[in-house]
Amino acid sequence: MGEGPLVLGIETSCDETGVGVVRGEVLLADAVASSVESHARYGGVVPEVAARAHLEAMVPTMHRALDESGVALDDVDAIAVTVGPGLAGALLVGVAAGKAYAFAAGKPLYGVNHLAAHVAVDVVEHGTLPAPCVALLVSGGHTHLLHVREVAGGIEELGSTLDDAAGEAFDKVGRLLGLQFPGGPHLDVAARAGNPAAIAFPRGLTGPRDAPYDFSFSGLKTAVGRWVAACERAGHEVPVADVAASFQEAVADVLTAKAVRACRDVGVADLILAGGVAANSRVHALARERCDGAGIRLRVPRPRLCTDNGAMIAALGARMVTTGVPPAGLGVRTDPGLPVTGMAPAGR
Repeated sequence: MGEGPLVLGIETSCDETGVGVVRGEVLLADAVASSVESHARYGGVVPEVAARAHLEAMVPTMHRALDESGVALDDVDAIAVTVGPGLAGALLVGVAAGKAYAFAAGKPLYGVNHLAAHVAVDVVEHGTLPAPCVALLVSGGHTHLLHVREVAGGIEELGSTLDDAAGEAFDKVGRLLGLQFPGGPHLDVAARAGNPAAIAFPRGLTGPRDAPYDFSFSGLKTAVGRWVAACERAGHEVPVADVAASFQEAVADVLTAKAVRACRDVGVADLILAGGVAANSRVHALARERCDGAGIRLRVPRPRLCTDNGAMIAALGARMVTTGVPPAGLGVRTDPGLPVTGMAPAGR
C-alpha cells in the first residue's frame, strides 16, 4: 500500500466535489462529483449553484472515497482541505466539512493551496517531484509559470496572465463558436478536424520588449471574435474546425514557448504541466515536442488528475506532513483570492 502519511483530501473550490486518499505518493482513492451539467444552461459556473451542489455531494463522495481506498476515517493521519483560491461559498462548504471530519476523528487539519496542489498531484503519477523544477499551471481561472523548489512551501512565481486565463479564453471562444459548456474540451475535439495554420491569430506578449514569462489572451480572444463576426457579415459559414484549431495553436504556441524559455533561463531540466488545460491535446503534444528538442523532461498527470480533484489536495497534504509543515488547525479560514505562493490563512 506504500509508505508515508495517510492523508484524506477535500476539494470544493469550483464545481467539482472531490475527496481523495493518498499514502505518501501512492493514490488510493479519487472520488469526484461534478455539477458541470447544472451550470451548462448558464454558460458558466454559478457560485450559488456550485455551493449547493457541494452540500449535497459531500457525504456520498466521502463515503465513495473511503470505500474505494479501503480505509476508515479513523485510519488517516491527517485531513487536508482546499482553503483557496476559489469561489467563496464553495470553499466554505469544503472547509466546514474538513473541520467537522477532523474534529470528529481527532485528526490534524491542513489548509491547502489549490494551485500548488495541481502541481503536487504529479507525484501520484510519476513519483517524487524533481527539485527544483518549473511548472506551467494552466486552468480555467489561472495561468502561471512557477519555479518550484519545494511544492509544500518553496514556490516562486515567474509570470502569470495579465488578463484572461488560458482556460477562460478556451471557454469564451468555445461559446463564441456555439460549442457546449465547458468550451475547452469541446473546442479541443473540434480542432482535430481543422487546420491550425488556416488563420494567423496573434500571439500575445511575445515581442522583444514584453515580459518574458507573462501571458495575455484577451487580445487573442478579441481577434477570434472579430474574425468570426467578419465572416458572418460576409455571409460565409464560419469554419468552426479551422477557427478552433488556429486559436488552439496560438494558445499552445505561447504557453509552451514561454515554459521552455523559463526552464532554460532558471537552469532546470524538468517541466511539470499542470491544471485543466494540461489535458488539452495540442498543448500536451507541443509541450512534448519542444521539451524533447530542448533536452527537458516533461511530466504531465493523466487527464483526470489535471482537472480539480481531491487526490491533488491529499497529495499536497501528504507532502506538507512529510516536510514538517504545521497543521492549520480548526481555526483555518478560507481565502478566495489566495495567491499561488500563499499558505493557508491563520485562524482567528
